[in-house]
Amino acid sequence: NYEVKTENTVPQFFKNLTGISSQTEIADFELFPTNNENHAVAFFADIHLANRNSDLAQFQNGFIKDVKETAAYYQAQNKKFYGLTLGDQSWDQYWYANNFKLTDYLNQLKDLDFPIYNVIGNHDYDPYVGNNDWLAAASYRNLLGPTYYSINIGKVHYVILDNMLYKNADGKAGFIGARDYDNILSDEQLNWLAKDLSYITDKSTPIVVAMHVPMYTNPSATGAYNNYMKNSPALANVLAAFNNVKVITGHSHINYRITPAGSNIVEHNIGAVSATWWWTGHTGYANNHIGKDGSPGGYAVWEANGVNQLTYYKGIGLDKNYQFRSYDLNTVHITADAHAPNANATYKAKVPAIVGEYATANKKNQVLLNIWGYQDNWKISIKENGISLPYTRVSKKDPLHLISYDLKRINVNADPTSSFATSNTAHMFLATATSPTSTLEITVEDHFGNKYQETMVRPKPFNTSMK
Repeated sequence: NYEVKTENTVPQFFKNLTGISSQTEIADFELFPTNNENHAVAFFADIHLANRNSDLAQFQNGFIKDVKETAAYYQAQNKKFYGLTLGDQSWDQYWYANNFKLTDYLNQLKDLDFPIYNVIGNHDYDPYVGNNDWLAAASYRNLLGPTYYSINIGKVHYVILDNMLYKNADGKAGFIGARDYDNILSDEQLNWLAKDLSYITDKSTPIVVAMHVPMYTNPSATGAYNNYMKNSPALANVLAAFNNVKVITGHSHINYRITPAGSNIVEHNIGAVSATWWWTGHTGYANNHIGKDGSPGGYAVWEANGVNQLTYYKGIGLDKNYQFRSYDLNTVHITADAHAPNANATYKAKVPAIVGEYATANKKNQVLLNIWGYQDNWKISIKENGISLPYTRVSKKDPLHLISYDLKRINVNADPTSSFATSNTAHMFLATATSPTSTLEITVEDHFGNKYQETMVRPKPFNTSMK
């Protein structure tokens, strides 16, 4: 129930010292009492501003406009509103090439009226610094503060961690190195975290851990996953004493949720503000904004009322109740002639391999749902003429992203960048109707009891402006 002052969205809970060891320095911090037990936090992953792909215009006209509306919605209810990034606010590759660094990222936020806490990402290090994680993060620390710390907002304890060891072999002044890093939490941080948590005697206190790299990998259709961070078990062990732990991460640019069996932890890996690195909304592309798993570009919102938490994913420019997209696979037939008409013969020939099963017309009356916030305790209902249709969880590529990014690249005789290309995702569900023209009633219910519904009139058109 206290806050510090904020300068250009950055909470001033840190001071930069002169570093002269022969002098004594005094750093004063002023705290302001506030009632923030009832609050909301918006988590922003992978903003990737670099002054390319019309990203600044998309950021201002899309994200900034949207998050102002979200903040106003909560502020009107007397809820305190905060932001918390999940790393990769900037894009190291363009710090020098485009002269766009973390200071320029901050300048893009100047119209926001709420505090934003920050997490460091692998693209927020100085690429001209090689083989020294500490020095490579100096620019970040000078502007945004420590790379790991904790804060109490109301009755929730938020922990910010730095789970990368930046190496950047061969990086030096005037030369960008390999920009490589290890996905790992240092022993120093794990020891600090253990001490930080030792002061919390009530083990039912909600703990929210924010960091850039995920703990666990994107799950398969069976829910199977592996460790993404090298020492995920070590972090889980430090958190084991608490019974309400949420880990929220970015880095992947896709949405998925992991609930390890018998664990007290739920990981929310969050889709990116930049979606596909600002490509699908770029001039001449699809005029939409979606990630490589088909999630809309957006951010997560977590509401807290005391110890009670409610979460959802908010697509930029979309209603908060828009939580899934349906496809009538009878109309999803992706060909070069239809979706990359300007490509030459060489590039048109690449389309079948890129789009896979969608290269062949499918008249099986199948319906595909993409539910980007899906968790194992969500409920799905698909009814045809009042009769429930069985469905199967599958891992597939999202068709809309294929025609919004991959085929748009082919259309200009360019290969889709592998990191940006449509990826398989397991928040997909497949059902088969009895008729190609029946109307389906689809309901998705989250674990808070919120119901998201669509009356799916079929045939349903397939194009880049679909919802």
